[in-house]
Amino acid sequence: MADLDLAKRWLPALLLWMLINLSESRVYLFAPDVVTLEKYSKTNITVTSSSPINQSAVIQLNVTYSSRGNYSSVIKVPEQVLLPAEATSVSFNVTANGVGQVTTYLHSNNTDLNSSSVRIRFIVVHSNILSVISEVIGWIYFLAWSVSFYPQAVENWRRKSVVGLNFDFLALNLTGFIAYSVFNIGLFWVPYIKEEFLERNHNGINPVNANDVFFSLHAFLLCLVYIIQAAVYERGGQKVSRTALILLLIGWAFAFVSLCLAVAKQISWLEYLYYFSYIKLAVTLIKYVPQAYMNYRRQSTEGWSIGNVLLDFTGGILSILQMILQSYNNDEWRLIFGDPTKFGLGLFSVVFDVLFMCQHYCLYRRPSQYEPVTEQ
Repeated sequence: MADLDLAKRWLPALLLWMLINLSESRVYLFAPDVVTLEKYSKTNITVTSSSPINQSAVIQLNVTYSSRGNYSSVIKVPEQVLLPAEATSVSFNVTANGVGQVTTYLHSNNTDLNSSSVRIRFIVVHSNILSVISEVIGWIYFLAWSVSFYPQAVENWRRKSVVGLNFDFLALNLTGFIAYSVFNIGLFWVPYIKEEFLERNHNGINPVNANDVFFSLHAFLLCLVYIIQAAVYERGGQKVSRTALILLLIGWAFAFVSLCLAVAKQISWLEYLYYFSYIKLAVTLIKYVPQAYMNYRRQSTEGWSIGNVLLDFTGGILSILQMILQSYNNDEWRLIFGDPTKFGLGLFSVVFDVLFMCQHYCLYRRPSQYEPVTEQ
């Protein structure tokens, strides 16, 4: 009995000691996840280990994907490097020969060296300057699109009325930006989904940027502000139409069915996110129609802020321009179709903004206001 009590007392300590020794016996390998180079440039890559190893290890660099048939036309990288005994790092040179993308996985012959899932994605671009310009354009269009929401909010507040602002547009816009936010957050911040995207798109270029995420979240919050204004200010008997309600019901039913399929593992979570993005694309295609029709029926754009339209037009043009620059700089025109929602959002916004500008400045211009002159 005493032996049994002694064994129970020492068993947890023994297990802990075994776990510590097991973890210490494994040495982990680390390498940069993404390396971006300009065409014809060189760089030095350092691979490190979590602790020194007792014997030297050969690290193989196995190329698993190349955007060109021969990966050496994109980069020149050694087939293997040697990590010396008692060392914690090894460096090697990489030369960029042409624009493209190459993915390599690191494997070692040393069983004590854990190199599983260690990957380096090499991205060679035409110009680093173009990359910076593309990034700047991204934040400018984020600013333009984000600010475009404020003129309408100010117009509503100034008039203390939302008459002239179509409620179908509000309801569809809110649903659209919920869907767009879910898609952007998933593809930009969720590691599992990002990894799934890279498995399907080996070029390693994520079409969602930080400015896309912040824009969609900001737009969602401003849509809520519009709805609060619609609930508080004069609305002239306006309400969401039955047609819009049916469309919203179809969209959310589609999202719910897709969620059930993803939970049941009939579709991947990445596919589910793309389905969500298609909701935003469909909303963008139809959300402006009620507002354009209302303007036509009233023969006026009063209550519909032209400042919103001008800024939205600017953001749409810059969004498309950024995607074109990114595609050219990476020789990867599939970037446009890798995020059809972003491209469609920019394209459809520009088309309808042109229509709204024609309505405001050409078709339904308000006549000049004259004060009657009384004879003295």
